[in-house]
Amino acid sequence: MLHLLKARDGRTLDVLLAGDDDSSFGLVCHHGTPSDATIWSDWHEDALSNNLRLVAISRPGYGLSDRLEGRRVASVAEDVEDVLDALGIIEFVSLGWSGGGPHALACGALLPERCKAVSSLAGVGPYGEPDLDFLDGMGPENVEEFGIALEGEEALRRWMDEHAEPYRTIADEELAEALGGLVPEIDVLALNEQGLAAIWAGSMRRCFTNGWDGWIDDDMVFCNHWGFEPSEITVPVAVWQGDLDLMVPFAHGEWLLRHIPTATARLEPGHGHLSLLADRRQAIIDDLTSHR
Repeated sequence: MLHLLKARDGRTLDVLLAGDDDSSFGLVCHHGTPSDATIWSDWHEDALSNNLRLVAISRPGYGLSDRLEGRRVASVAEDVEDVLDALGIIEFVSLGWSGGGPHALACGALLPERCKAVSSLAGVGPYGEPDLDFLDGMGPENVEEFGIALEGEEALRRWMDEHAEPYRTIADEELAEALGGLVPEIDVLALNEQGLAAIWAGSMRRCFTNGWDGWIDDDMVFCNHWGFEPSEITVPVAVWQGDLDLMVPFAHGEWLLRHIPTATARLEPGHGHLSLLADRRQAIIDDLTSHR
């Protein structure tokens, strides 16, 4: 399921392939922060039953993907294009969870001839917008992390060296406690009762194979301009957001709905950041595949 492919600039891309091997229509999934492509491995049967070729790329610096210094959100479009060309996939739909949300939106904005629809699942909004208080409503751990990121890469790397090491070896059953104030009770249930802890903890252990560069660069990316404007997106976009989310607060989804002209609201009262992924999977896929 895991393959190493090459980007146009020679970088190695760590790619998960799953679903229907015979399908020429892709489901391109973008992981959250921090994690890697393997977080989508349990979507194999869902993609297979919907005749979709699941493609997930570990962003630069995560897993076995080489780092791309100075990357922006928009940089993902070329990597997706290179992987799809290598696989012979022309058209696709794109799903991004959490920190992957902006990267899925980048596919819609920059590859509109190939990307038929986008789903932003608890996706982060852009920093620095006058009508979005980026940190308001986030759990204390995220507020601390992004506060350090705003000081620059050197400060963020020191913070990672001091705080991130336990995630290299974190046990599945330790994840909920490690996330602390970022997970309301419904997300704790998704972790411990619905199997997300094993999937995400495994992804975390793998994503730091070569250090913190992927996580550092993600945080820096989110603190800077994405490289495109959400208002430029012309393909259908579904914005999924739970009102109990403490990692990416509800206001981020509301901002995306106001600024993406093709956006449709998929607001889920009573859901958090993780429970959306656990409970609404088939509805998310159904929505995306309706645009094939």
